[in-house]
Amino acid sequence: MDTAQQQQQQETRRQATLLDGKKISEQVRAELKSEVEAFRKEYPGFRPKLVAVQVGERSDSSVYIRQKEKACKEVGVEFEHVQLNEDIQQEELDAHVDRINHDSSVHGIIVQLPVPEHLSTRHIVHSILPSKDVDGFHAENIGHLSKRATEPFFQSCTPLGCIELLRRYNIDVSGMDAVVVGRSDIVGSPLAMMLTNLDATVTLCHSRTRGLEQKVRAADLVAVAVGSDAFIKAEWVKPGAVVIDVGMNARDDATRKAGYRWVGDVEASVREHASFATPVPGGVGPMTVAMLLSNVVAGAKRQHAEAAQMAIVPRALKLRTPVPSDIAIAGEHGPKPIAQLARELNLGAGEFEPYGAFAAKVPLSVLQRPSAEGRSARYVVVTGISPTPLGEGKSTVTVGLAQALYAHARRPAFACVRQPSQGPTFGIKGGAAGGGYAQVTPMTAMNLHLTGDIHAITAANNLVAAAVDARRFHEATQTDAQLLQRLCPRKKGVARTVAKPLLRRLERLGLGECSVDELDADQVRRLVRLDIDPERISWRRVLDTNDRFLREITVGEATSERGMARKTGFDIAVASEIMAVLALTSSLADMRERLARMVVGFSRAGDPITCDDLGVAGALAVLMRDALSPTLMQTLEGSPVFVHAGPFANIAHGNSSVVADRIALQLAGPRGFVVTEAGFGADIGFEKFVNIKCRASGLTPDAAVIVATVRALKMHGGGPDVVPGRPLPEAYTREDLPLLESGFANLRRHIENVRSLGVRPIVAINAFDSDTPAELALVQRLALEAGAYDAVPTHLWAKGGQGAEDLANTVIRCCEDDEPATASDSFRFLYTDDMSIKQKIEAIAKQFYRAGSVSYSEEAESKIAMFEQCGWAKMPVCMAKTQYSFSADPALKGAPEGFDLPIRDIRASLGAGFIYPLCGAMQTLPGLPTRPCFYDIDVNPDTGDIQGLF
Repeated sequence: MDTAQQQQQQETRRQATLLDGKKISEQVRAELKSEVEAFRKEYPGFRPKLVAVQVGERSDSSVYIRQKEKACKEVGVEFEHVQLNEDIQQEELDAHVDRINHDSSVHGIIVQLPVPEHLSTRHIVHSILPSKDVDGFHAENIGHLSKRATEPFFQSCTPLGCIELLRRYNIDVSGMDAVVVGRSDIVGSPLAMMLTNLDATVTLCHSRTRGLEQKVRAADLVAVAVGSDAFIKAEWVKPGAVVIDVGMNARDDATRKAGYRWVGDVEASVREHASFATPVPGGVGPMTVAMLLSNVVAGAKRQHAEAAQMAIVPRALKLRTPVPSDIAIAGEHGPKPIAQLARELNLGAGEFEPYGAFAAKVPLSVLQRPSAEGRSARYVVVTGISPTPLGEGKSTVTVGLAQALYAHARRPAFACVRQPSQGPTFGIKGGAAGGGYAQVTPMTAMNLHLTGDIHAITAANNLVAAAVDARRFHEATQTDAQLLQRLCPRKKGVARTVAKPLLRRLERLGLGECSVDELDADQVRRLVRLDIDPERISWRRVLDTNDRFLREITVGEATSERGMARKTGFDIAVASEIMAVLALTSSLADMRERLARMVVGFSRAGDPITCDDLGVAGALAVLMRDALSPTLMQTLEGSPVFVHAGPFANIAHGNSSVVADRIALQLAGPRGFVVTEAGFGADIGFEKFVNIKCRASGLTPDAAVIVATVRALKMHGGGPDVVPGRPLPEAYTREDLPLLESGFANLRRHIENVRSLGVRPIVAINAFDSDTPAELALVQRLALEAGAYDAVPTHLWAKGGQGAEDLANTVIRCCEDDEPATASDSFRFLYTDDMSIKQKIEAIAKQFYRAGSVSYSEEAESKIAMFEQCGWAKMPVCMAKTQYSFSADPALKGAPEGFDLPIRDIRASLGAGFIYPLCGAMQTLPGLPTRPCFYDIDVNPDTGDIQGLF
């Protein structure tokens, strides 16, 4: 070699730079740690998580797992190691992977390779969801990498590490001739595609490529991953080329303590003339784990962002004139498959459980997702004026407003409604899925059994009733010793079995530190005898049918009950305290606790008897477990709906569940709207929404929509009675402005009441064909004068969401105007927790109803004193009152003042968390009319289609 050649070689050697993977990987990890910490400061629930599945106990695999666990902890990624037996079968392994796939808290899954020979590596790789395949091995991820128009969820970690090294050292590969030697799906092929996407001209070679040396000699960049010691000779690489050596091969070396040293696939002397080269070890290797961590964090951030991005995919309505029946409209508009709707809501496969093709349960685990923005969706409650017996279309407006927001204003929007009771469905009112072109669909499923929640409540409620009477029976027929042996059985040579409810009863009795066998006779009696007073049993049986003849009954008439007869009765299922518990609970644990503290009656000594005392609370939680998840359905225009819980507003608190609203607020995201319905008029449903539901949930509404009709306002102005099944009197079908203005006093009162609690009222005028423009204009003017934010005519029944576009725009404008108009616009409750029971009742009666006085029966007075003695006064009050009037007299229309509100009885719902006064002659089990709705309901025997339901 002459002097000039030696000088050129020395200059070339001085240009060579090692691509230090160890240093760069440390930089990447430090950046990821800072990124996770910063993101978590803004969103505390952000928890990236990697799960590593290891089959068997190979020592090298265990080392790699520990390295990954350590790396995860360094950057703030949660790590879970799933260790499985080496002899596990493919089906069992699939079940483990499937469980992890559907765990929304997991953002990345790896299966440590190799696996035992009886398992299929290819099958395992493709059993991991592409969205959690942080190794980037899934065919779908590799396939998307090859297409310029699409992006994979993840790119394979080792080639991604190579690309990151090039980027960090500012090596621009655009226009380079690149040769990739090695065609594996893990490194060579994806690396070739990545380089192509960076505008390099790539030749993919392998160990059998002809003329390989010539191809390498021409390359500006050489990347090698064949797993063969010094497979590429240094002399093949032209001076100034970039060399990426992925290989890790053990070469015997007696000078090393281990007896070997690591070498690459390219001769190490290539560094003497390459411009850049990766060392082995310390080059590509450290980057692989760094890129794995980067993929996990990226996956967590992507899931976090997607959780707040609800896809809006409306379905077109087929409007017809005249408007067909509700069931005919429903039949003409097929709903989306529930799996499609779930995907649009970004629900993972483990976040919904289909019930048939068009409904699904959504578990409360969705609430554990970190919120993707600083606030959730806007919260709008729909209430109404005091209605006619026909109803004023509040459900229709709730559904139609959600359709308008979703399909026409193009905002993420949920409707949250109650599950209809079969009492009204087959009785006088019909179903509660909305009406006309503003319906929840399929309306037949919604109005009938749906997912069986009301049946679960009925079963649970009646189990309590059976437990009460059975306990009385057994205590009357057994000694204390016999009761102790049966309640806490002891077998020879085995310690006495004490069930959890009895352990908790011991605690309540102040005997928690005592062993059952240490109790004296008096303590045993106190433990095993509830001594229920049959005259003070408050728990009643329920059924979901209007049956007036079960309002008062006698049980225990059979000779086998030995004189245990007592008077009791039935309520309708939706009036059960368990329904209220379902509607107000926040979690399974909270529901279990609420069910335990429900009071069923009192002992002869005056002590309250709870479901936990009966030992039945755990069984109730089992019966109610599945009912805790809201049911996902949809409107005719494809917007999502949660149907959950169904307490009546006149005899219970009249609102759908807290958990349904919470899940909807999270899924709809910061641009979205959740429209929730409060039953009957604002004096009942809205008052309970604020003072009971919002008190329990901590949520506050952004606006209230008050539904009014010209028909109902005329009735309140002195119009003739409106009777279901009879034609409307002429007063309601011709223009009568004086009658309408007289009746407006009812709506004015509701507007004032809503405003008094710091909520902006918007009046939705549910317009009928018989309403004249002058009548609608009068209601609008009077509503604005009364203090409404706006008043908007709607035509939802005939036009669906299109008929509520103005209402939707008004709601958006109202909710997004965050500045309160006055100091009185601040949300507040009507009464405080520390007020007495009577003070709370009178706050509602005098401030909301405008009563002049409240009178209490002797029984009510006695119970109030007892409840306050028991320490129950801090609970809110749930008034059971007619929906047809501000008073307890349904015939007293308009906006009466100064009347007396009679409280004839009062009950305590400790599980639900409220006191329950009964005003006037309120019935907790409706009866059937002369001509019930069931007259028109039938099934087509040829098609199986349901007919006549509305």
